[in-house]
Amino acid sequence: MELTKWGRCLTLFLKFCKIGAFTFGGGYAMIPLIRREIALREGWIEDKDLLDILAVSESTPGPIAVNTATFVGYRVAGRLGAAVATVGVVLPSFLIIFALSFVLRQFEDLAAVRYAFWGIRVAVVALVLGALVSMARQCPWNVVSCVLAAGAFVLVGFFGANSILVLVACALIGLGASRWKVGGMKL
Repeated sequence: MELTKWGRCLTLFLKFCKIGAFTFGGGYAMIPLIRREIALREGWIEDKDLLDILAVSESTPGPIAVNTATFVGYRVAGRLGAAVATVGVVLPSFLIIFALSFVLRQFEDLAAVRYAFWGIRVAVVALVLGALVSMARQCPWNVVSCVLAAGAFVLVGFFGANSILVLVACALIGLGASRWKVGGMKL
C-alpha cells in the first residue's frame, strides 16, 4: 500500500529519529542504518542514489548526518520530507545531550563510564569502516579514482593537509579526467 505524503513524512521522521537515537559517532556511522532503513526496507531510494546523496552531503557545509537526512528527505517527500528528516535526525541527539549535561559530570570518573565510552569508540570505528567498504563497492574504480583516493588519504591523514582544499582539488581533477575521457581519451 502506497503511503500518502503525510504518511511518508511521518515514517521519515520516525526512521530518522531511530537512526539519530541509536547511532554514535556521527554521520558516517549512520550510513549503514540509513541504507538499511531507507534504501533496503522502504525502497525509497537505491544504493546508487544513496552514494550520490552522500557525495553531495560531504561536499556541502554542515554535518554529514544532517545533510544526508535533508537530501534523503527531499528525495522521498520534497521540502516537507527534508524538514521532518532533518528534525528527526537531530532531535534525539539534542535531547540526549541535554539530559546528559545534567548528570555526566557526576559520573565521568567512574571506570564503568570510561570503559563504556571506549567500547562506543571501537563500535564507531567498525561502523565507519563498514560504510567505507559498502561505498567502495559501489564506486566506479579506475586509475584516476584510485590515485585520488590514495593521494587524498596520504595528504590529509599523514601530512595534515586542509581537507577542504584536498576535496576541491579532487573534484576538479575528477571533473577534468571525466571530461578528458568523454572527449575520446581513455584513462
